[in-house]
Amino acid sequence: MRIDLLTIFPGYFSGPLETSLVATAQADGTVDIRVHDLRDWTTDRHRSVDDSPYGGGAGMVMRADVLVAAAESVWNDVPPGTQVAPPQHVAGGPRPRTVLLTPRGRTLTQALVRELAEEERLVLLCGRYEGIDERVHDLVATDEVSVGDYVLMGGEVAAAAIVEAVVRLLPGVLGNAESAVLESFEQGLLEHPHYTRPVELRGHTVPEVLRSGDHGAIAAWRAERALERTRQVRPDLLGPGGT
Repeated sequence: MRIDLLTIFPGYFSGPLETSLVATAQADGTVDIRVHDLRDWTTDRHRSVDDSPYGGGAGMVMRADVLVAAAESVWNDVPPGTQVAPPQHVAGGPRPRTVLLTPRGRTLTQALVRELAEEERLVLLCGRYEGIDERVHDLVATDEVSVGDYVLMGGEVAAAAIVEAVVRLLPGVLGNAESAVLESFEQGLLEHPHYTRPVELRGHTVPEVLRSGDHGAIAAWRAERALERTRQVRPDLLGPGGT
C-alpha cells in the first residue's frame, strides 16, 4: 500500500512515521508513506496556503488552487509546478482514494478503517485554519472523514490516527494475525480485560479461570466480560436499549 500525506506541517509526521510498527512496515516494504508540503504548490513569495474568506468572518480559509494543484500532482507523481491536463486527470485510471480530514466528515470507525486498508493507495489531506475552500471538497476529496465530535488545530492528528489504524491491518504487520480480529470494535464489542504476571498485586488477583488451562472456559469468560464491559461503558454499540 502507498499512503500520501498532504500537509503544511510535514515535520509533524517525523515522529509517528519513524516509530513502532509503522516504521517496521515501511522498512520491509509493506507500506510506502510519503509526506508532501503543501507550500511547495504555492505561487507567491510568502508561500501562502490560506486567505481571508469571501463574505467576511473570523479566521482564514485554505485556498482551493493550492490544494487542487497539490492533489493533481501527487495523484500523477509529478513535481510541483507541472501542468496536469485535463484537470483531475490521473494517468492510468481513476484518482486514488483521497480523504479530506474535516469535522463534517464521516466518523472514523473500525469498519471504515478496514475499508481503507483494502485500497492500494490512499491520499490524506490535512486541513488547517478556519476551514477549507468548498471547491476542495468538490474537486479533490473522494471521502471526508472525522475522528470525533471535537475540533483539533489541524488534520495532522487525524491523519496519523488513520495511518496507524490502517497500517496495523496490512498483512504481516501484526505478529499475530488473530490480534486484529479479537479486539475492540471488531466484533461490535469492547475487548475483554487482559492480565499477565504477577498473579497477585495489592490484593488484585488474576481471575482463576485464566489460569485454568481450560480454553473453552476462558473463551466463554472473555466473551461474557466483553459484553459486560460494553454494556457498562458503550451501550450504544449494542444498539437500541444497549442490550
